[in-house]
Amino acid sequence: MTVQTRSVRSALEVIEAELPAGTVLHLWLKARAAGGEAKLFVTTDRGDVAEPTTRRAEEFELFPVVLERGGRTALAYDASTAALSVTYAFHPDTVLAEGICVLHHDTRTAPPEVPAGYHFRPPFGWMNDPNGFGRFAGLGHLFYQHYPHGMRWNTMHWGHAVSKDLIHWTHLPIFLFPAEHLSEKNDGRGGAFSGSTIPVSGLEGDEIRVFYTEHVRDRQPEEQIQLSACSRDGIVVGPSEVVLPLRPAGLNLTTDFRDPYVFKGPDGLWKMVLGSRDRSGGVVLLYETADPSGASGWVFLGIVHREDRFGMTAAECPCMVPVGGKADDPETPWALIFGLLTSRDPATGRRNLTSVTVGRFDGRAFTAEFEQELDFGSDAYAFQAFVDGDEPVGIAWLANWTDFSKKDDFTTAMTLPRRVLLDGDAVLTPPVAASKSLRHMLLDEAALAAGGTVALGSGAVEIVLTLPEPGAPFALAFDHPDVELGVKLHGNGLEIVFDAGTDKAPPLYLASGARPSELRIFLDAGSIEVFADNGRWTGTKRIPGFSAVRSVRLTGAVTSAEIWQLKL
Repeated sequence: MTVQTRSVRSALEVIEAELPAGTVLHLWLKARAAGGEAKLFVTTDRGDVAEPTTRRAEEFELFPVVLERGGRTALAYDASTAALSVTYAFHPDTVLAEGICVLHHDTRTAPPEVPAGYHFRPPFGWMNDPNGFGRFAGLGHLFYQHYPHGMRWNTMHWGHAVSKDLIHWTHLPIFLFPAEHLSEKNDGRGGAFSGSTIPVSGLEGDEIRVFYTEHVRDRQPEEQIQLSACSRDGIVVGPSEVVLPLRPAGLNLTTDFRDPYVFKGPDGLWKMVLGSRDRSGGVVLLYETADPSGASGWVFLGIVHREDRFGMTAAECPCMVPVGGKADDPETPWALIFGLLTSRDPATGRRNLTSVTVGRFDGRAFTAEFEQELDFGSDAYAFQAFVDGDEPVGIAWLANWTDFSKKDDFTTAMTLPRRVLLDGDAVLTPPVAASKSLRHMLLDEAALAAGGTVALGSGAVEIVLTLPEPGAPFALAFDHPDVELGVKLHGNGLEIVFDAGTDKAPPLYLASGARPSELRIFLDAGSIEVFADNGRWTGTKRIPGFSAVRSVRLTGAVTSAEIWQLKL
């Protein structure tokens, strides 16, 4: 569809598009001044359709509008009295395949202009944790923490997108909305926080059941409670009901009680892990229910894991998946993954680490066998995985709360989706196989290995290195206009070199003791991801801004080096 925006007279703005009958519009409107009134006129070439009106001046109000008849549609409003944040259109019958059409977004919410970028980004507004990552009716679904009206963290919604291969995504309508009383002001008092999804059988076929934390600042007796809702079509969600109204008693837990992750345990029952903390550090709580729909009957089983390293506070965004076998096989190990909120590694200065602990899980107790860090770059936070066919895959927020400021816009992306594999006493997280579909053109297979400087075109590239022996030293130096950036392998391990040139010394991004033989290095506007030896060592680093890496130079001997131009 073609969308046009034009100004009529002094302040009247008109957005026009050709839309079919049955189209649904989502419009967010507010008054420019307290006590004022905002109006938006929706018309087609067949007559008036709707006249959304609001006196809200602090936060935008949502108005859904259905076009009973199609045709040339116009949205008109007086920009001196009304502010329009976001408007998109979709048809319920085709939206899963075609997605939404964004008709308008405020300049403050515009996504970055990175035409060659291949990482997932929202079509507008703020994004953080991935939520409800899963596959339903053949489509991968990604939900995410979202605020549509700015590039700064605020009242939480759930954004939504679908994909067949977890690489190429189609944006869908916003899925979960905050409670009405939280939407009246833009003060970040709470909203629909992180959670998960499961497939269940309903009266009309398969449904998606959603679990999430509702957070309301200073609410008594609980700031954070757990809610659940169902979606029959994967687009619209029904009413939410409280499933866990209170924290477990007698454990001296703080008010942290969030991020429900629901999964099928080895005994065939639904399990739920949640992140919390007590006076000693972070804890992961375990619940179960015998209800096959997961809608009720949740019983607290106990603290399944405790972590107090690196000065962390709460355990955040826990998830639990079988690795190296089927969930119902008692010999299959399980991986428990969670974020260590506010943690700081004194050896490297890195903050907000993510831990993965592997052990035995019988459905009621978890016995740890070994643990490791999930990502030595530490910018793969809130990692969430699900079993996709025969093995788990996961995705993370490509950012770190350390870099976040409530005073500055903060545009981010998701990491490349990653497999979760077990190899002896190590968890591997290589990119999914579909990542090779991004290879658009082979830029070089000789000059880099020979020590030459190679231009990187759009800067969206994958560099594939094969070393003559494990741990053979090398250094890649990237020409980036804003930061010092590189990848080195030396006697201490594998390192992402990053320095933004501020007065503060940067952390050390080092996989200590790593001695890989092969590496895949992905560069994109705003990020670098390093996968060594099939993800045995994985490092992710967010790069401020969206400037492209211009060229690369290699020192050290390699067996082979390829550079691929990447493109969605």
